[in-house]
Amino acid sequence: MMPMPTAPKADPIVPVPGGTLTYEQSSALMTDFNFKGRVKTACLKFAKYIMEEQPSTQAHNSRMRWAQQCYLNPESVAMQTQPPTVMNDAVQQQGSEISDGDLQTAVETVVQALM
Repeated sequence: MMPMPTAPKADPIVPVPGGTLTYEQSSALMTDFNFKGRVKTACLKFAKYIMEEQPSTQAHNSRMRWAQQCYLNPESVAMQTQPPTVMNDAVQQQGSEISDGDLQTAVETVVQALM
């Protein structure tokens, strides 16, 4: 059996040390395919968390609608979430090299602001 081909990893989009992403870098990260995949994964993880939360959680109904939409169309949700996530301070400081944990926090912060 032949191994599945993988997409080549793009060059990282990162700010200069101690700085933040330039507008050009931010724009590139907003359309970066690999970064969108990471945002999509973070969205789905958050959607799963919401689906398992208690119905008495504040704003549960709107949170549940978002989670269901995320499960039904994760690609669309990721496309909507990616640009504002790039503008999150942690992403601006770390770029595409942001850790999964920091990206998860950034995505959840953005999603909660959008709900």
